[in-house]
Amino acid sequence: MTVPDLVEVSLGPGARGVFTTTGTAAGRAQAPAAAGDPGFNLAAHVGDDPDRVAARRRELEEALGTRVAWMRQVHSTVVAPAAPGQEPTADALVADLRGRGPLAAGVLTADCVPLLLASADGRLLAAVHAGRRGMCEGVVDAALGEMTRLGAVVPDILAALGPSICGACYEVPEAMRAQVAAREPDCASRTRWGTPAIDVAAGVRAQLRRAGVRHITDVSICTYEDERFYSYRRQGDVGRLGGVVLPVF
Repeated sequence: MTVPDLVEVSLGPGARGVFTTTGTAAGRAQAPAAAGDPGFNLAAHVGDDPDRVAARRRELEEALGTRVAWMRQVHSTVVAPAAPGQEPTADALVADLRGRGPLAAGVLTADCVPLLLASADGRLLAAVHAGRRGMCEGVVDAALGEMTRLGAVVPDILAALGPSICGACYEVPEAMRAQVAAREPDCASRTRWGTPAIDVAAGVRAQLRRAGVRHITDVSICTYEDERFYSYRRQGDVGRLGGVVLPVF
């Protein structure tokens, strides 16, 4: 299949970000991945055919015109260097493009926040898996810290938050909301039907602002509500969308 519609964001003159969609009609991406995901699933760990997943990743690379580095995500704060052909266990990948050819960094999500970061010149890029646990434990600061160690200036970093479950849909027990809000107050929310909820994207935005990031874009798309995207809460473990940050050629 060809690469389905992409949600694109600008990350300044040197970089851009894209977020993939399922590529299926509304509701058709409900089949278990083990049955052969009918959409554009990019994750190899959800029971989908590994050959199909690999083929989709190659198709995405061809559409973007660059290799994409991925990671095995475990809801941690580990940051790893992006390298083609390698898939480290981490929840943030940083691509240092100084003195090397083009390379993109990718993150896989299905309700968690896919966070993309780029230095002003597009030579330092990061893809971050910011779920509830990672956000609370500091994965955003860890990624920013690695970028600054490599020479990025935080006020000049550009950030983009991709599709994720919104604070009006991410229902949780009251005790969990209280626990998360104690770590990140901006996360406290309520569902549209009046029950306790968490807004992970609000927490990520707050952490970026506190760190000094001034350029923040949020696509403001809820994966639970918008059936163009995979949602673990809505569908179960059926697939993952890709968030990719890449240099502007």
